[in-house]
This record gives sequence, structure tokens and C-alpha cells, in this order.
Amino acid sequence: MRRFLFLAIWVGLTLCNGWMLASAQPGNGLAKTPPMGWNSWNHFGCDINENIIKEMADAMVNSGMKDAGYTYINIDDCWMDTVRDAQGRLQADPKRFPHGIKWLADYVHSKGLKLGIYSSAGTKTCAGYPASLDHEEIDAKTFASWGVDYLKYDNCYNQGRPLIERYRAMQQALAHCGRSIVFSICEWGLENPWEWAPQLGNLWRTTGDIRDSWESVMSILDQQVGLDKYAGPGHWNDPDMLEVGNGGMTTTEYRAHFSLWCILAAPLIAGNDLRNMSPETKEILTNGDMIAVDQDPLGKEGYKLQDNGDEEIWVKEMSDGSRVVLFLNRGTQTAFMTTNAEQIGLPQAPHYRLRNLWSHKESQTAWLIRGFVPPHGVLVFRVWPLSNG
Repeated sequence: MRRFLFLAIWVGLTLCNGWMLASAQPGNGLAKTPPMGWNSWNHFGCDINENIIKEMADAMVNSGMKDAGYTYINIDDCWMDTVRDAQGRLQADPKRFPHGIKWLADYVHSKGLKLGIYSSAGTKTCAGYPASLDHEEIDAKTFASWGVDYLKYDNCYNQGRPLIERYRAMQQALAHCGRSIVFSICEWGLENPWEWAPQLGNLWRTTGDIRDSWESVMSILDQQVGLDKYAGPGHWNDPDMLEVGNGGMTTTEYRAHFSLWCILAAPLIAGNDLRNMSPETKEILTNGDMIAVDQDPLGKEGYKLQDNGDEEIWVKEMSDGSRVVLFLNRGTQTAFMTTNAEQIGLPQAPHYRLRNLWSHKESQTAWLIRGFVPPHGVLVFRVWPLSNG
């Protein structure tokens, strides 16, 4: 009898502990690879309306970006009216969004895309509009009723209340709103969100806002070092949205910016005017070889292998056993950079296949991986070990 009782208690404790562990696991089943899409803020700021959002959805399809993997059309701050409705619900600005958000979501969905929206874990958004602190449940249900697929949740006007508590309240509201909504936590990297946000959200900002400059991109890059262990399928470090095509950097710098975000397994959220892309901007944003690096199902974020001042080497492990190696030249003169297969983590092999992910040309090497890297530029190879024959 004692044996039976002991066994029953042991089984009960085992099941209980198993349930506790399972319930503690992060994830809502979404964002198995980093989200890809577009956001209104970097180019338009508050100067948005439903026609702009419609035209961005059209352009995403017509430009080939949808075919390249971009899915979300995300409306950032300033979409709201200045007051809630009589039932206490957020409502769209009637002049800029006269048909309302549900109508716009239906239009975006008709294009085979998804709609994202914005609020803040405070009493107001960063631009001063009504936000969601203490309104999490009604706002989550409102977003769900409109057909929203993605929520960017900012940190302005937070009243100094505990940060994790505020984000957990919205996570719980989203979990019970009746719709699958990607949760993007935007607390600017203030309290090491990589340590707690994986339990709450699908992605979390690691830094303050990006600017359309080389200095900003490099500053943000430096802040990603050491964070790779926190990312994986369903939960991603977010170094902020892309500035590619907004005019503040050269084509070479934009190519480096995009490449680095792909190596980092970062969300690829474009922020330019999709209706008026130059051929160079379109080429960067739709580079299938680089997007495959970002979207690799293994979900390993790249890491910095080597740092020699202006010259850095970054490496990303891929699901098929290959490695992606990125040479970054932060300096103002062309640099000749080199590494080898062993250093980037590949097994010994008779030779290796190299694919240049910007020229899309292939070659083979016995061991060394090397090349000239332009100032403020990158050279990116995908490398596979090859057997004899």
C-alpha cells in the first residue's frame, strides 16, 4: 500500500511539474521565422491615412516584395482618434481613416497580406494619442474584431509602473482575444528584454530608435553582440526597422544594413515608400539569397567571430549545415579580408562550395574564404562542405 501511495504521489508530482514546465514555455505558435513586412513610421511618421496604407499593400504585391516573403502591412502611431468611443474602445481617426481599421484590414487581407497596428503600454502613445495601459482586454478584443494580425506595443507615458507587469497584461489579453496576433514588444532595450520578453512576445526591441545613417546602423549593431543565445523560432531580437531606400545612406551602406539584419535573424520590416523604389532599393529588399539567410528555419542568430577594429567577421549557422560568413568593413578604405572553413565552424572537407550572396556567383575553395570589401560595405558568402567528386 505504501509503495502504491508513494508511486501515486511520484506520478502526481511528475505530472504537476511537467504541466508547470509546459505552461512556462514561451510562444503563441507565431513568428517561427522573423516577421517580414512594412511599417509606416520611418518614412511617413504621423503623416498617414488609409489611402497610403492601401497603396503600400498594392505596392508590396506589385513590386515583388510579397513574392519575396514580405507579409505584414503595419500601421504605426497616429492612426487613432483623440478619444475612445462611447463603449471605451479605441477608434480610428475619422478624417484619415474614414472607413475604419476593419475595412482596411479586409483590403489588406484581400491582397494575401496581413495587417499590423500600434499602441503603447502607457496612457498615451508616443505621439500623444490614447493608448492601452489598463485597457488591455478591451483593446486586444477590438484589434481581434478588426482582423489585426500584429501588434507593435510601445513604452511611452508608462506612468513609471513596472515594465514586465505592463507587457504581461497585454500578452494575457492577446492570448484570450480570440485571434492569433504577433506581439512585438517595443521597450527600447531598457531592461534587458531578451531575458524576460521571450516568455511574453514574439520579438522585442533591443535598442532605441534607428536613424537613417551609417552611424546609427553601426551603433545598433554593436549593441547586438552577445544576444544571439536569446533568439530562436517564435522569439527574436529586434534591432528596429529597416531604413533601406529612405535616402540617408549610400547603396553600399544600405546593402550592408540589410545583410547585417539578415545575419542577425532580425525582423525585416521595411520602412521606405514602396510606391517609389529605385531599382537598387528593390534589389536589396528582394534579394532571395539574403532573405533565405534571415528566414532559415533553424532560427540561429548570427554572432561576431572576429573584430579587428574597422574589420569584422560575422557567422550564421544554417539548417542545412552550411555557414554564412559576412565580412564587414566599417572603414573608409577598401579592405582585403580573410577567414577559413574551420574558423567559421565547418567540418573538414576536401573542398568547399562558396556562393556570393550579392553577385549570386559560385566558386570553390580548398580552405580559405576571402575577398575585397568596399568601404562601409560587406562581402557575404554561404559556404558548404563538399565531398570528393
